[in-house]
Amino acid sequence: MKRRVVVTGIGAVSPNGVGREAFWAATLRGESGVRPIERFDTSEFAVRIAGQVENFNELDYVSVKDRPHVSRAAPFAIAAAGEALADAGLDTTQLSRDELRQIGVMAGSGGASWEFTERQYELYYTGRQKECSVYVVPTSTPGTLASEVSMRFGLRGYSHLISNGCTSSTDAIGYAYRAIAHGHMDRLVAGGVDAPLAPLILRGFIIMRIMSTRWNAEPTRASRPFSQDRDGFVVAEGAWFFVLEERERALARGAHVYGELKGYGSTCEAFHRVRLEECGEEPARAMGLALAEAGLPPEAIDYVSYHGTSTELNDRIETKAMHLAFGKHARQLPGSALKSIIGHPQGACGAAGLAATLLGMRDGQMHGTLNLESPDPECDLDYIAGPARKLQVENAVCNCIAFGSKNSALVVGRV
Repeated sequence: MKRRVVVTGIGAVSPNGVGREAFWAATLRGESGVRPIERFDTSEFAVRIAGQVENFNELDYVSVKDRPHVSRAAPFAIAAAGEALADAGLDTTQLSRDELRQIGVMAGSGGASWEFTERQYELYYTGRQKECSVYVVPTSTPGTLASEVSMRFGLRGYSHLISNGCTSSTDAIGYAYRAIAHGHMDRLVAGGVDAPLAPLILRGFIIMRIMSTRWNAEPTRASRPFSQDRDGFVVAEGAWFFVLEERERALARGAHVYGELKGYGSTCEAFHRVRLEECGEEPARAMGLALAEAGLPPEAIDYVSYHGTSTELNDRIETKAMHLAFGKHARQLPGSALKSIIGHPQGACGAAGLAATLLGMRDGQMHGTLNLESPDPECDLDYIAGPARKLQVENAVCNCIAFGSKNSALVVGRV
């Protein structure tokens, strides 16, 4: 018999606020985390802005000795996972070895430790080989990022990293949900992390011509999902993690429950490395599969967390997919794009959207879409333009679209 899966803890390290409540308060205010890049010299770059985490002390989560041997993503993930565990009322130092064996980690990341690896190449090719980390190979191996979380908290269950581009964290949460639903694990720490702010990574995105270049002087206006004058996404960093538990176990220990994961769907267009297929059928089918697993008709959905990258193609086709998936209900269905506020944290974006959705359900108000000043006629839905809106949500869809023709969606609802 399929078990029910609930979310009992949330942790966040976001460009617009470190910590769950700081992230959420800033998001409700529409407070952007997009600012000039300060980590390296961008004076010769066409793009000089990003969603950059501030007021975060990496050494609170990684020792001075270990910091040169891990990526920036590692302290992000440890911080967000630790906050989620504390929020769920789980002190792993007080759990038995058998209990720790029933808690795993399922992380999603598009780039994992690329920023660290790029730094190692820089050291090598600038004659500073002796400064290269002895752990260059294991840390550059994506799965080690999940191990950093497991080792920090002594979690002995699954320790997996899913890397599927922008759908990475949505898929990680989806796999975690199914692992618990089908009895393979009792609890999982699941979510997403990315720290892609490095010179070569930025140059690579610029070469692809998919980033915003018009707003370097006004960073907070750069990410403009569904707006007719959008010109590309804004890269960002951050981490958002959750504690997922089997419902009866969570309720028996008196845990606070944010919501229930009800369905997950994923498809592939098998079309192109970067471009989306114009028809929008596979993103629509991913949402449809998630709804089917949840046992809900389209009309039961009250809110959508959009992928909403602010690229011309993505926003237009995601809108088309919404019409296909929801039919007439799409016109009445409010939704919003978190990337307008924090930028695009790559493989962590699905987890960020889920965090904002669950916190919005808790508080009865959903954040708005920033910078939607001139709606694209082909983007004709209710994107909650402007300030947050009071909204009672029973069931929501969190949507994601990725490079490589991948599409994934989650359905979350009240318990």
